[in-house]
Amino acid sequence: MFLTISTTGTPERPATDLGFLLHKHPDKAQAFSTSYGKAHVVYPEADAERCTAALLLEVDAVALVRRGKGKGRGGAPDAALAQYVNDRPYAASSLLAVALSAVFSSAMRGVCTARPERAGQPLPLRVEVPALPARGGPDLVRNLFAPLGWAVTAEPVALDAEFPEWGDSRYVGLVLESETLTLAEALRHLYVLLPVLDDAKHYWVASDEVDKLLRAGEGWLPAHPEQKLITSRYLSRRWSLTREATERLELVRLAEADDSGVEEIDNAVEAETETEEKPTPLAVQRRDAIVDALKTSGAARVLDLGCGQGQLVQALLKDTRFTEIVGTDVSMRALTIAGRRLKLDRMGERQASRVQLFQSSLAYTDNRLKGYDAAVLSEVIEHLDLPRLPALEYAVFGAARPRTVVVTTPNVEYNVRWETLPAGHVRHGDHRFEWTRAEFGEWAAKVAQRHGYDVEFVPVGPDDPEVGPPTQMAVFRMTTAKEEKAA
Repeated sequence: MFLTISTTGTPERPATDLGFLLHKHPDKAQAFSTSYGKAHVVYPEADAERCTAALLLEVDAVALVRRGKGKGRGGAPDAALAQYVNDRPYAASSLLAVALSAVFSSAMRGVCTARPERAGQPLPLRVEVPALPARGGPDLVRNLFAPLGWAVTAEPVALDAEFPEWGDSRYVGLVLESETLTLAEALRHLYVLLPVLDDAKHYWVASDEVDKLLRAGEGWLPAHPEQKLITSRYLSRRWSLTREATERLELVRLAEADDSGVEEIDNAVEAETETEEKPTPLAVQRRDAIVDALKTSGAARVLDLGCGQGQLVQALLKDTRFTEIVGTDVSMRALTIAGRRLKLDRMGERQASRVQLFQSSLAYTDNRLKGYDAAVLSEVIEHLDLPRLPALEYAVFGAARPRTVVVTTPNVEYNVRWETLPAGHVRHGDHRFEWTRAEFGEWAAKVAQRHGYDVEFVPVGPDDPEVGPPTQMAVFRMTTAKEEKAA
């Protein structure tokens, strides 16, 4: 990734003052390590009349992949091999914006002890970015930079110069020119707008990004005509973060209009003294919903298939209506942890007779699972590769055949409501897939039809009117004819 910043000067105000403002000496080639590669600062030209500083970021594609591990399989747009072989290392993005902030941090704050009077003065600036993703095209580039005082040239880059009939790519060659901006203002514009044009960030977007946006956008973002788009894209379309940023920007705008401080405007409501009630964790809501479904079914002997660390088994043991509870898992380590959680070694004889844990794989039939009233698959199916789901289906619904089966799985549509979950990522690094409500409903309906069950769908957690609940639950009940035949 490549970017140049140029300025011109006079004998009284030499262009080489750019080196003082950037805190990088024009006579040196300097390198800086970043999380995703190495940033180089060099000066292709440096004299009193004209000075150009170039920032070259060499992206380490392997480090980019390794640092991205654990953020989900299959959901990210640049997953697996695509992260090694793609255009990302060659086009400006949030990687370059972060490098810009790290390498020129003092310049971005407007700090220059050697030339303090120059830091606050406008400079004749020319910024060039040869390859810039522009989701929205050259018109959006102009709409973003022109209101800030830049003369904008955004030339579309052809998909292939040898085949012009293929048309233009989504990249532009960008040239920005201004004589009214300080260097600090220019750097802050680039820091915010590069990832906005790319419409993607390479790192986890959390609540501190709102503070970063407001710091970099101070003085120009509140009044920008594209403020909503900038805020939304910069915050990776996290609706709660976008709302917070918009509210804070509106306070800044009102304060400026009233010629007062933000704290004077934002004092209409006194700080709340009451302690807000903490929301019930989704895992607890899920267990409660499962227990309720089992109670409704009248089940006494229950299988927890893929029991993990035994939280559901522990909850079921508290209710004496469940006379036999079996937890199975393919992981012996998980079963060991579950045993410790349940305190099996110190459990009384009567209580111990109600519970057992053993290793079993849902990819194979297991005669020990037959004859139970109900089986639970809580957050299990999404950990299997899709080609292995038919084997699980037969092992549970075809071979074990409990009268009731409860299945829960994440609703991928709800993922946009998790403000700390990167766009396009699944909720857990081991999830092979996450289904929409329609996909889960289609799978459950086919399973029920094949094996003689009726199925009912129950939302778990807050049921958002647009994207549904965070967890979707299906309760399968064996049809009366099949149940009588089995009896």
